[in-house]
Amino acid sequence: MSKSVFCIANSLQHAELIVSDLKGAGFSSNEISVLFPDKESSRDFAHEKHTKSPEGATIGGAVGIGAGAVLGWLAGIGSLAIPGVGPFIAAGPIMGALSGAAVGAAAGGLSGALIGLGIPEYEAKRYEGKIVGGSALISVHAANSEAVDRVKDIFEKANAEDISSTEETSVPA
Repeated sequence: MSKSVFCIANSLQHAELIVSDLKGAGFSSNEISVLFPDKESSRDFAHEKHTKSPEGATIGGAVGIGAGAVLGWLAGIGSLAIPGVGPFIAAGPIMGALSGAAVGAAAGGLSGALIGLGIPEYEAKRYEGKIVGGSALISVHAANSEAVDRVKDIFEKANAEDISSTEETSVPA
């Protein structure tokens, strides 16, 4: 029974510290996801946007990473526009999941997309407010209860906020 473990990092630098700790604990780049707002004036990431879905999701391929070298280790980094909310940078498996969920999330914004990933509604709304405010959401796929405990321990030691876990759901293709 797979679970996803989530937390909020209060900055990009905090997210990188947590991802580095997860990497050091043996979690792979395919198990870790990060989502944070795409601040146009930020120099943390350089990216190029391409429209890949007429329904409103804009996905970009990362072409260069400045201060975000640790996050550059994650699979599938790029930009994603969620209708009514704005642009975000996503890295890891959440990129594909949110791009698929974005079509159905047009009315529900970011919280609708997060609910589509299996996050309970009250947590999704809390996460949306923090992400839009500049924090980063980190998600880790945990294959068993031991992995869930290790992830939660890493999050707690890093002083992450709003740590929770949920059963993983599949996202419709």
